[in-house]
Amino acid sequence: MTYRNDLSMLKSPVTCEVRYRIDRHRISEFEAYSRIWIQLIERHGGTHHGYFIPRDKPAEAGVSFPGMGEEGPGDVAVALFTFPDETSYLQYRKRVAADPDGIAANERFGKNPPFISYERTFLRPVLRAN
Repeated sequence: MTYRNDLSMLKSPVTCEVRYRIDRHRISEFEAYSRIWIQLIERHGGTHHGYFIPRDKPAEAGVSFPGMGEEGPGDVAVALFTFPDETSYLQYRKRVAADPDGIAANERFGKNPPFISYERTFLRPVLRAN
């Protein structure tokens, strides 16, 4: 689905969800990776909503829709961050590629990342009705 024909999308916030499949034996490395990218995103104009890593579920916490819902995998971590608009997001991409800390992070984690794979999704909010 694309919203390219809607110019308001160019000026609306860009929220990105990055979903990682992590190596649970390398959680501390993933946390170090996360902290670096939180700083980089915030340094270059974004709002980082955090990285979320697996934890044990609360006791007796069942799914809301039995028969439809199920427990998710225990090796998924999620990051969420937002930029004010597409221009800000694209500027961040250029700036972080030249940032010494961004370069160092890519050198540190590029060949042996603390995750197995990742996927990203760009999101828009659904606001409550007035």
